[in-house]
Amino acid sequence: MTDALKRLSDEGVAIWLDDLSRKRITSGNLAELIDEQHVVGVTTNPSIFQKAISQGDGYDSQLKDLAARRLTVEEAIRMITTADVRDAADVLRPVWEATDHQDGRVSIEVDPRLAHDTLATVAEAKQLAWLVDRPNTLIKIPATEAGIPAIAETIGLGISVNVTLIFSLERYRAVMDAYLTGLEKAKAAGLDLNEIHSVASFFVSRVDTEIDKRLEKIGGDEAKALKGKAAVANARLAYQAYEEVFASDRWLALEKAGANKQRPLWASTGVKDPAYPADLYVYELVAPNTVNTMPEATLEATEQQDRIDGDRVHGSYEQARADLDALAAVGVSYDDVVRVLEEEGVEKFEAAWNELLDSTKAELERLAPSEA
Repeated sequence: MTDALKRLSDEGVAIWLDDLSRKRITSGNLAELIDEQHVVGVTTNPSIFQKAISQGDGYDSQLKDLAARRLTVEEAIRMITTADVRDAADVLRPVWEATDHQDGRVSIEVDPRLAHDTLATVAEAKQLAWLVDRPNTLIKIPATEAGIPAIAETIGLGISVNVTLIFSLERYRAVMDAYLTGLEKAKAAGLDLNEIHSVASFFVSRVDTEIDKRLEKIGGDEAKALKGKAAVANARLAYQAYEEVFASDRWLALEKAGANKQRPLWASTGVKDPAYPADLYVYELVAPNTVNTMPEATLEATEQQDRIDGDRVHGSYEQARADLDALAAVGVSYDDVVRVLEEEGVEKFEAAWNELLDSTKAELERLAPSEA
């Protein structure tokens, strides 16, 4: 083992695992990753739960009980997923306590079918927070147009939030604004701002996947020379925006009242193109007060590549802007790319949720007690 993950952590990057299953919890694997590989948080999404529940027999006992109670498939899924998140939160509780409640957190997502319904998203966030009933939980809300006011409302209720599916710099600024608005609501309601935490999940690899596809179609040396640059440039400019917002007078007034910064979280950090280094979106995005949530393969690759050598973001903003400008010059529309990615992101999570519904329904029917 190298000390790459320790160096990453020492640079101010919180290492979170982008995966969860009951087997990870019961086998002690999650505890091992915390103890040995500096993992200090966990993120989940509908795809992760669909994969976990559809593989192996780790959920059979609970599914059998849920079938006997004749719960609806939606109720059953919430019982299963919140149980895993609750147990993972308990495993991470010592980290939460040791980091002044900043890390040691587990994220669970609102039903992705509600992504375009503000009121339903807030109601779901409240329900999930109540069901999990752990202070070190984050409720994931997508950064859709309807999600922005839901984020402000949920934060205003004192519920900590992981904002997900952020692709554009404009939308990221709207997310940060919603966080500050939520804190102001919470302050007006007399809530303790120090107990409200948030991360903003800025997606990385999917940006390169979409833009590289367009560059390949455009063709020519100038376009192909830009492949693999957009995602890192976009994320670095997001960090620049973060620094600007959290140096503003509006923020400083909230910080004085005890508020915590909303940290940028680099999501979708597993490379999709095997031509790129497996640790690309970890190595190139090292910066203080960030989170990087990684699939286990990316965690292992970061350790094996062993090239973490300090902050790679500060001092890069001019080049990052030049890289995005160069994309526009060859005919790649940034606005269209981020619109497509947001739409696809919601659709993919909805599809995974529907698969989860279908597979869980089949299991409940299989395990249902026969009529006497």
